[in-house]
Amino acid sequence: MPAEEPEKEFVEVDDVIQLLCDISAQKKMKAALKRWERGIVVGASTLSLGLVVGLPILGGAVGGLLGAWMTSGQFKPVPQILMELPPAEQQKLFNQVTAIVRNLDWSDAVQLTMLVMGSEVLQQRLLAMLVGYLSKELQAEVQYGD
Repeated sequence: MPAEEPEKEFVEVDDVIQLLCDISAQKKMKAALKRWERGIVVGASTLSLGLVVGLPILGGAVGGLLGAWMTSGQFKPVPQILMELPPAEQQKLFNQVTAIVRNLDWSDAVQLTMLVMGSEVLQQRLLAMLVGYLSKELQAEVQYGD
């Protein structure tokens, strides 16, 4: 008689996001989001100011430099980025994680976390998925370490 497979409890999106936070914190991951929207607003604002004072070239140049400066090199810890994601984006990550771990033998979030944290291979698979998400969906540059 085959052993019964444990019934998997419903795992919350928050549990999966916390798992990704734990893994990314352990690897000291940080990412710089390309906030081009904010840079465009600053550039347009300073250009408008330049038009008002009669120096559109200066306003455009200053705005472009300010916009570029605002969008470059602002690295944040990946766990912070994950916690700030809107629910729809967290759901996307949840779906991708559950696709990776669905064949594992776990019954709740605590057991799933223990399995993942105890397996370098699983951590690497989840990290690869996370880096892909950050790069493609958020157009972020990812770094490891200090």
